Amino acid sequence: MSAPDTQVQPEERLAAALARLILDPSAPPVRHIAVGAASPIPAAACWLVAKSGHPVRLSLLHKRSGNPFTEGSRELFDLTGQGRIDLFFLGGGQIDGQANINLIGTGEWPGQGVRFPGSFGSAFMYLMTPRTILFREEHSPRVLVEKVDNVSAPGVSPPEVFRRGTAQALVTGRCVFLFAPDRARFTLESVHPGESSESIREQTGFGFDAPEVVPATPDPTPEELALLRGPVCEEMLETYPEFCARVFGRKAAA
Repeated sequence: MSAPDTQVQPEERLAAALARLILDPSAPPVRHIAVGAASPIPAAACWLVAKSGHPVRLSLLHKRSGNPFTEGSRELFDLTGQGRIDLFFLGGGQIDGQANINLIGTGEWPGQGVRFPGSFGSAFMYLMTPRTILFREEHSPRVLVEKVDNVSAPGVSPPEVFRRGTAQALVTGRCVFLFAPDRARFTLESVHPGESSESIREQTGFGFDAPEVVPATPDPTPEELALLRGPVCEEMLETYPEFCARVFGRKAAA
């Protein structure tokens, strides 16, 4: 019998990093997490949390059997407005150093350069969800910019604007940033293998803080890898078959 593969895939490392952020004891507790479409890595992180024994409720918004909604996004927004969604994931075609995101497009309004998918409910979810984790695998100066061309959802708001929360962190394919809303600024928390504080600055269009010595992003533990490649993959096979085949080497039964 061959030994199990211990080579950590980048996606597994990102899922474990996101799971640690979800379970951050210094952040508000999480009971109900919503995960949007086309988000296999955040979904893997959420399932990793659940399969590790933490009592969280997961709503996979694009899977009819994986969420409690019969009318889709309208009910998601209702629950969020009632304060019953604790954590959400957001990305953007552009993200800047104040945690603003742009899902509209580049250039003058209405995005006359590159067009992005559209804002949809991002502004509502960002303001009404106590915790938001920003996630974008691509980490380059074209994505992480000094200032977004169009603000789909603001990272911070004036005191008179009601909002329940802000970004907790930004996780990319190169590193993990934590966000300080009182300073509207990111701090480099850890770097993935092959990266350094210097390489991150070269690939980031906005300024950020960093400790003198930046730790490496931890690999998943053997227990986490076993969960990701076993029970987590089983939960994800139906919804994310291509992801499971590529990352975990698993295919759904014919």
